[in-house]
Amino acid sequence: MEKVSSLKYIGLNSNDDFRHKKSEKLCTVVHKNIDEKDPHDNILGICILIICFWLRYEAGVYEWLDKLNALSFYAGVYILIVAGLLVVGVAVFGCVTAMAENQFFLLLYIAIQVLAFLLGLIGSTVLLGNSARDSSFQPMVRESMRNLIMQAHFEPARQSLQLIQENIGCCGADGAKDYLNLNHPLPNECRDTVTGNPFFHGCVDELTWFFEAKCNWAAGIVLAICLLHVVNVVLSVIFIQGMKKEQKSLY
Repeated sequence: MEKVSSLKYIGLNSNDDFRHKKSEKLCTVVHKNIDEKDPHDNILGICILIICFWLRYEAGVYEWLDKLNALSFYAGVYILIVAGLLVVGVAVFGCVTAMAENQFFLLLYIAIQVLAFLLGLIGSTVLLGNSARDSSFQPMVRESMRNLIMQAHFEPARQSLQLIQENIGCCGADGAKDYLNLNHPLPNECRDTVTGNPFFHGCVDELTWFFEAKCNWAAGIVLAICLLHVVNVVLSVIFIQGMKKEQKSLY
């Protein structure tokens, strides 16, 4: 009878040891994955910051948007700058948290990941909503261009049209027909300096293509980071569960 009891005791101990080793191994694997992923998150966060600062401070762009009353374009850029800073910060915090193996810090890490995920989604949605085709950006630019053409006999409006059309290489809102429809002469800046012909595309299309190419890159990287946030949250939850099992197996 004593022999049977001792065998059961040994069996229970071996099961506990097995569970403890399994939990410890799980924690080690997850810990390693978090440590390896955080530097990649850091790099992607820096890429987002570079693209956003490029969009914000590229020469001449702010002046174009200001003349067209389209500064709302920068709303998405500002949100993504905050998201990028958060991604860089949380990547560093994640490495420290994984090393400390503290449950409170891990929960805080999860909360920051969720916040960065939401900011990334909102920022990319707002950015594309203010730059892509069939977005609110196009009607805004179209209306501003037509207003400037109607006021072209005033010097400030004429200078604004000259600045926009010369630098972008466009004519009117949707082409040279805008000047004809609004009974205004076609200005020289609407013509190609080599051929003398009017620019084929209007400023609405040219500006949309200009911003869309840049914003698509930013939105693509942000969506990739959002996917990594989801993976980080899942790994962190697994890490917390593994820590709890490891602690239970010790008592």
